[in-house]
Amino acid sequence: MIGRLRGILISKQPPSLMIEVGGVGYELDAPMSTIYDLPAVGKEVILLTHYAVKEDSVALYGFLHEAERTLFRNLQKVSGIGAKIALAVLSGVSVDHFARLVQAGDVVALTKIPGIGKKTAERIVVELRDRIDGLSTLSGTSMRGSDAPLDAAGEATVALQQLGYKPVEVSRLVQKVAADGDSAEAIIRKALRAALGS
Repeated sequence: MIGRLRGILISKQPPSLMIEVGGVGYELDAPMSTIYDLPAVGKEVILLTHYAVKEDSVALYGFLHEAERTLFRNLQKVSGIGAKIALAVLSGVSVDHFARLVQAGDVVALTKIPGIGKKTAERIVVELRDRIDGLSTLSGTSMRGSDAPLDAAGEATVALQQLGYKPVEVSRLVQKVAADGDSAEAIIRKALRAALGS
């Protein structure tokens, strides 16, 4: 079991990261809430990890905060939710906001997250309401962008599609929110906020 990595951030192409630890490059997927707060490429980073083994694949997921990892794990205990949807949830809303939606039983708001339909949202409310307490005390996430890549809009478009948004919707969102000088992370953050109406 790999529970934590400390190493040099080699690349970040949302939602994928590579961290070099002792000469070995670990590939991870991470939610945008973590990617927003990562240092620049070439800097040291410490990530909490979730190691997932399936019949046909092995995957590693990275998180800056324990609350994110805990919610990621809890979400996958809900029938119909896998790692991809769990990452989309963490990318679309903060842990605190998600906890408030679940406590309030706000099924409509939950269905705005890619991959979550009405029935899944209802299951989330029923199955996670009792487990969501205390998550907000573990969180402490902030959001900040990093240096803008050469093609920030293109990088943001790819990342949003990987999170489950349809290409036509992604194109509309990116065109609506992107501004000159925005980093990919900034464009993704604004697009997610626009898509979720927050």
